Amino acid sequence: MVFVGSDDQLTVPTSVKIVIAGGFGTGKTTMVSSVSEIPPLKTEELLTEAGVHVDDLAGIEGKDTTTVALDFGRITINASVVLYLFGTPGQNRFWFMWDELAHGAIGAVVLVDTRRLDSSFPSIDFFEHRGIPFVVAVNCFDGGQLYTVDEVRHALDLDDAIPVVLCDARNRESSKTVLVGLIQHSMSRLAPA
Repeated sequence: MVFVGSDDQLTVPTSVKIVIAGGFGTGKTTMVSSVSEIPPLKTEELLTEAGVHVDDLAGIEGKDTTTVALDFGRITINASVVLYLFGTPGQNRFWFMWDELAHGAIGAVVLVDTRRLDSSFPSIDFFEHRGIPFVVAVNCFDGGQLYTVDEVRHALDLDDAIPVVLCDARNRESSKTVLVGLIQHSMSRLAPA
């Protein structure tokens, strides 16, 4: 992607990579789709009988597809900054891809479903162990029991420095707010003390 600057010189925008992660069925594909300015690349496949004993559908019984590689979306902030969004697969058997997807990212959103809170721990551990800044975004699904930010922070044993926000991954403005919070958090970690 090349833009023409005001002085007719070509400028190449700065690429900013963000990872959208979380457990199986937390809404990663939905978030990337809701906020991307381009039709998102999705690698969704139908769940099959072969995965019945592997895929835990407790709390998400209506789910019939899963991401098998990644989701990809883009947001152009201005002529000099473009966000690239990479949604991770949520199932354990596809986690070998996470290192590649996270390489070079300025930060990550860990989407959480309070109906399946235990599926959040591996994602949180992944980013903590690699020193990648992240925010926790509680995806407030229809009919899902709502908890306060403090209750979620306590249940996930999160440090006070890690932002926790409530969101609706289906809603573009809500997803944008989460991304802005992540960028602010990541930038604050880079700023000199």
